[in-house]
Amino acid sequence: MKAAALELAVLAGHLVLYPSGLITERRRPATAATAVASGPRPVILLHGFVDNRSVFVLLRRALARDGRSRDRVDSLNYSPLTDDLRTAAELLARRVEELLERTGHTEADLVGHSLGGLIARYYVQRLGGDARVRTLVMLGTPHSGTTFVPLADAHPLVRQMRPGSEVLRELAGPAPGCRTRFVSFWSDLDEVMVPVQTARLDHPDLLVENVRVSGVGHLALPVHPAVAAGILRALSDGGPAAGAQNGDGDGRGHGPHAGPGAASVA
Repeated sequence: MKAAALELAVLAGHLVLYPSGLITERRRPATAATAVASGPRPVILLHGFVDNRSVFVLLRRALARDGRSRDRVDSLNYSPLTDDLRTAAELLARRVEELLERTGHTEADLVGHSLGGLIARYYVQRLGGDARVRTLVMLGTPHSGTTFVPLADAHPLVRQMRPGSEVLRELAGPAPGCRTRFVSFWSDLDEVMVPVQTARLDHPDLLVENVRVSGVGHLALPVHPAVAAGILRALSDGGPAAGAQNGDGDGRGHGPHAGPGAASVA
C-alpha cells in the first residue's frame, strides 16, 4: 500500500513537472576556462519511454550536493516518436562527446531509467561507448525484456523491450573487454518490469553490480532518496552502490572481474 501511494504521489508530481521537461536544456559552450577536467566526472541522465528530463529533478539536486555543478550534469531528451533505440544511442554518443569537450574530461558517467538504461547499454556495448563511460547506472531497466501491457506493442520501442527482441539479443551477445562498470537497480515492487527480475543484469562479459530495492515502484526509482544515495555511491570511484551486502540472496558478482554483485538499498 505504501509503495502504491508513493507511485501515485510521484505520478501526480511528475505530471505537474512534465511540461518543464519539454523545454530544451540550455548548455554552455566549451571555453578555455570551463574545459578543464577537475572535480567529479560529468553525468548524462536518460529518461524512460514517453518521458522527459523532468523525471530527474530531485536526482539532479542530489548530484549538485555531491559536487557536480550544473554544467557537469546533462539530460538527453529523445523523441517519443523515435522508432529504434539504436537511433537514440547514436544521439547519446554525440551528446557524450559534446559534454566531454565542454568539461575537459575524458570519461563520463551515465544514469538511465527504464528504456533509458537500454539505450545507454547499447551505446556502451555496441557503439564503443565503453571507451568514454566509466560507470553506467540503470534504474528499472528491462535487460531481458518485459511483458507489461501487451497492447502497447504497436510502438516499435515497446517491441524492442519485449523478451527475445533483436536489440535484446544483440545486448546479450559477447562483449569481450568491455571496460564500463554496470550497476543495475531493480525493485521487488516494479509493476512495469514483468517479471521484476528482468531488471537484473546478468552477462558473462560485463562487470555488474545488481542492487535490489525493496518497496519502491517503477516511477519512484529516480526520485527515492535511498536510490539516489545508492546512485551517488555507485558513481564514486570503486564505491559499492548499496550500503550493505544483504540483498537478494545471490551474493555473487557477475562478469570476468565481478565486484560486489547483489546488494540492497531500501
